[in-house]
Amino acid sequence: MKNKSIFLLAGIATLYFNNTYAQETPQDSTRTASIDQVVITGNSNPKKKIESSTAISTFSAKEIQKQNPISAAALLQRVPGFAVETSGGEVGNNLFARGIPSAGAYEFVQVQEDGLPVFEDGALQFANADNFFRVDNSVSRLEALRGGSGSIFATNSPGGLINFITKEGGNDFKGMAKLETSTYGLMRTDVNVGGALVQDKLFFNVGGFYRTDDGIRKTGFKANQGGQIRMNLKYVFDKGYAKVYYKKLDDRNTFFLPIPLVQNGNDLKEFAGFDANYGTYSYRNISQLNIPQAGGGFFSRNLEDGIHPKVDVLGAEFKYDLGGNFSVLNKTRYTNINMSYTGIFPSGGPTSAADFARSYGITGNNFQYSSVSSGAVMSPAFVQKLGFWAIDKQMNNFVNDLQFSYKFDKGNVTAGFYKSNWKSHQNWNWSNILATASDNPELLNLVDTSLTSNSTGYSKTYNGVTEMSFLLRDSQVQGSLNDLYANLDYNITDQLSFNGGIRYSRDFYKGYGVNTTSGNLNNSGLTTDGTHSFLTTTADDNMSVLGNKFTYWNYDVNRVSFTTALNYKINSENAVYARFSNGFRSPNEEAYYNNMTNLSAIKPVTTNQLEVGYKYYSRTFDIAVIPFYSTLKNLSFTDVFSDGTSENKFANTTNFGVELEGYARLFNNLLEVTFNGTIQNPKYKDFVGNNADGTIFNYDDNTVRRMPKFYFNIAPAVNITKQWRAYASVNYYGKRFQDEKNAQTLPSFSEVGAGTSYQLGKIRFAVDGTNIFNTIGITEGDPRAGSPSGDGTIMARPIMGAAVRASITLDF
Repeated sequence: MKNKSIFLLAGIATLYFNNTYAQETPQDSTRTASIDQVVITGNSNPKKKIESSTAISTFSAKEIQKQNPISAAALLQRVPGFAVETSGGEVGNNLFARGIPSAGAYEFVQVQEDGLPVFEDGALQFANADNFFRVDNSVSRLEALRGGSGSIFATNSPGGLINFITKEGGNDFKGMAKLETSTYGLMRTDVNVGGALVQDKLFFNVGGFYRTDDGIRKTGFKANQGGQIRMNLKYVFDKGYAKVYYKKLDDRNTFFLPIPLVQNGNDLKEFAGFDANYGTYSYRNISQLNIPQAGGGFFSRNLEDGIHPKVDVLGAEFKYDLGGNFSVLNKTRYTNINMSYTGIFPSGGPTSAADFARSYGITGNNFQYSSVSSGAVMSPAFVQKLGFWAIDKQMNNFVNDLQFSYKFDKGNVTAGFYKSNWKSHQNWNWSNILATASDNPELLNLVDTSLTSNSTGYSKTYNGVTEMSFLLRDSQVQGSLNDLYANLDYNITDQLSFNGGIRYSRDFYKGYGVNTTSGNLNNSGLTTDGTHSFLTTTADDNMSVLGNKFTYWNYDVNRVSFTTALNYKINSENAVYARFSNGFRSPNEEAYYNNMTNLSAIKPVTTNQLEVGYKYYSRTFDIAVIPFYSTLKNLSFTDVFSDGTSENKFANTTNFGVELEGYARLFNNLLEVTFNGTIQNPKYKDFVGNNADGTIFNYDDNTVRRMPKFYFNIAPAVNITKQWRAYASVNYYGKRFQDEKNAQTLPSFSEVGAGTSYQLGKIRFAVDGTNIFNTIGITEGDPRAGSPSGDGTIMARPIMGAAVRASITLDF
């Protein structure tokens, strides 16, 4: 009887929704039919998605709005083939394309705005590409390409292209305004307006946001504060158009690093006194640093500044029909970035109070901890040494892409010259501090009670600092890129098309590093507290001092990349394609720095990729299945450890995988489901060598670190009425290994989100929840700790705890 009742209710509901919807699409539907979509990224000319022989995912402004991603990285989780780590906060996250390992950032993909890079190299030290870009309502759509033709249409992008295309004005004046709040103190306002200053001729668009919030993890200060504004002006004439634009980003974000957890196989638990979902070492009690320098003066830093880029972008775009089926397109952009970067990077894991004192030469129980703020004697069970890392970067990039196209009956030919000059100058000043291993950490002093306060080495800290400015770095890297490229699209028949592309890169890199020496403050005349000299503390014993010796280096790249593909359009809804591509990635910044005196040790990373694909697009159902195989050579591993040294290893890899992406609209638009997934098997090859201590390692055939073999996202949505919509989403991230020797397992986890929206005329109300079940899911261990040991107390970076956002959006 119970089963019959369920079937009866289901039948009545189906009949009701059939009558309610007829064949109409709900107002809040998230999908534009893929069969109608035209893509430009990775193609010489716009073409229908089904006719593009590339693995490309697209997201319209409406789809992005419905997903309401908390960061750019969260949005990119919806792209198959991209393994994305989102636990760092709004910025500073990592993206790995098709199983290509790296130290993090966006090393093998290029992040673009309107077809030009956000910054030429998206994986400079502490300068992830997402530091300089924010997703807001001035974005018209996102096109994310994996592999394929990425190496032909951009530099250093064998893993793919991520192109955010911004809105432009039209004849009709349109705009939107959005107000958003949350359970973590968020207040955010987004505005975008666009229209015509002269009908059919001159158009404008202006958009941006301002936001402040306390952060999902509890920092005790405003974790994120700042905003962005974009504006463009476009003039259309008979044979083309001219466009100018400007972007200003001034935003401050807290970067979250690993915290202690307890691991037993696949079981993760909280470390005593530390909340895995909301706790962080980046807390107000330890946020200030003010220390004298061995070379004179003081160095001051405030953790509340976090990652703080100030970005100014000025660009222009020009297209002109030359006649005779020839056209020219020129894009140019200048980007200037000044960024201060301040973060708390754990140096190892929690240590018992006695063991930590012993590691600093204190015998027996002759140790005493006290609070820096109050001076009160404390007896912490565990203490934590933390790196207080401060980095300043001054960056600029001038880029110009000149492209000529010729159309003929069977296709088109495009040829271009790409020129990019960029520079990055950075200064590091790193210290270590001592704190309680707990939420809301307390800064600690440590002394040796077997000595008197006037004795040499009595104190192991200076106002909570264990190593004062132990690492300074002053270095610069410049790139001058000169690339010629050509692309051919040829329709062999009405169904069969050919694509081929080639890019010649003649690129020049140069830079320098300043040598350092050691010093201390023993003879400086300064005191630690107004009374005692620096002889009484060991905190200044190994201070770094910049010298006057510069090591200069030059490195040239002279390489050809190419791709070839066939696309067979079975009918208007079905297509298959095959593509082979060869590309490369120039050595990264840290590889240059580590090998300044022996540049023969580094080489560009070369890639070969083969992919085949099947695509089916219709009004109600999409599916793309894309198997791929890739090989990489000369892959460099350049993680910077907590002591300031680098890993500096090189390997080859192989990977075989399958990407799956789809969408379904069912039961007369009652149910919508979007899904994507990746299955892969990335392995190291020929990864044998010597560790820093001289021992031999052999990681051949090990699984590539931090790469899940299986991950997916599925997001069903129910259109309860034409106005009312509810959705859920599940991100599954499979088991990985933290390290190349596969010693530490990062367990699989699922993150569940849910939300609802209601469209009342031109007003949209929405509530979005993330990680609603407070899952403890770790995206990485501690790559700065060297070789992990596995179970027990570990350092790892979990995803954020449960949070809810509510918003009101007005379209006008």
